[in-house]
Amino acid sequence: MTKYFAGLDWASRTHAVCVVDERGTVRCEFEVSHDAAGLAELCRRLKAARVTAVAIERPSGLVVDALLEAGLQVVPIHPNVVKATRPRYRSHGGKSDATDAYLLADLLRTDGHRFKPLAPQSDEIRTLRALVRGRDDLVATRVQLANQLRELLQSFWPGAAEVFADVDSPIALAFIQRYPTPESASRLGPKRMAAFCAQHAYSGRRAPEELLQRLHQAAAVALGELEIEAKGELACSLARVLERLVEQIRLLTSRIEHAVASSEDGQIIMSFPRAGRICAAQILAEIGSVRERFDNVERLTAEAGVTPITYESGKSKAVAFRWACNHRLRAAITCLADNSRHASAWAAQVYQKARARGCDHPHAIRILARAWLRVIWRAWQNHQPYDVQRHTAAMLHLAATGG
Repeated sequence: MTKYFAGLDWASRTHAVCVVDERGTVRCEFEVSHDAAGLAELCRRLKAARVTAVAIERPSGLVVDALLEAGLQVVPIHPNVVKATRPRYRSHGGKSDATDAYLLADLLRTDGHRFKPLAPQSDEIRTLRALVRGRDDLVATRVQLANQLRELLQSFWPGAAEVFADVDSPIALAFIQRYPTPESASRLGPKRMAAFCAQHAYSGRRAPEELLQRLHQAAAVALGELEIEAKGELACSLARVLERLVEQIRLLTSRIEHAVASSEDGQIIMSFPRAGRICAAQILAEIGSVRERFDNVERLTAEAGVTPITYESGKSKAVAFRWACNHRLRAAITCLADNSRHASAWAAQVYQKARARGCDHPHAIRILARAWLRVIWRAWQNHQPYDVQRHTAAMLHLAATGG
């Protein structure tokens, strides 16, 4: 039976599709729109063409979800692979959606055995991934807005940015909205500051007098009255936006913590030292629940970007940082590794040995993360939470140190 292979070049509005047979002959080419009707038409036409697999440069998204739900096999091919393969088909530097769709289809036909098809994740994992990634994006937006607010305050009222530790904390945002300009805080004394702190449940250890000292000791900026009022209004607007954003992040955090705590795989990741619920959710959202996706630990460490790349030719050999990886997974696993060295003597030893060999802090943390991933992979594959009594390296360290 003749096999047919499809390539799909993803775009924001339309997607170019090409179907080839076993000999590389183009059987059909078409475009579909990026909407419900277009995705339904895409799946219908691919099934009618008896396509066995679809190559695409994106491993996730609405198109991938639609193809998987239709029962089609989806094979993600990294854009770097596609870019490196273009000279194999043409010598000029031209590029179009239709030619890229053909390249993907033919690359799947000739080298499909080199790429791993996507395995559909459970609804639980897909929901957790959407929540975690959405929260991460909102946190990045919060940091950007907080930096913008801090820079604005430094331009006309530096004291408001210094009175509390974090300018995006709820009490700091409430303070900026209540006192958006130096003039509005001119009559603020210890009693009023104490009442304000009590009203907003201030949990810091600073006395009202110390907070006022921070407020008044900051450098003064000489500006016109109208400019100060305008900037105060801008600061108040940014504070309102940040206040709503911080609250939504808090609600998302609570939902993520509940989701990962009620998941069996989540409990496995949370069992590791200082993993925490959010960090565990970030790790679980990226590795998923399909064990066959990472059939050996080397695949997982490469996916997380904690395994370096070796360049070797003749007498020359170099080891370089791995840039192409799942950056979200690398951020989560290195966060776990950094936290774990404060709770695990074995982790602290691995980190200190790396530093003693001349590694800087980020490099040492990646080495520790790679060591932890071997343990995480085994616990994940065996469906068992972490138990230090089963961790041979940790037990040997405890025996050697008498801990």
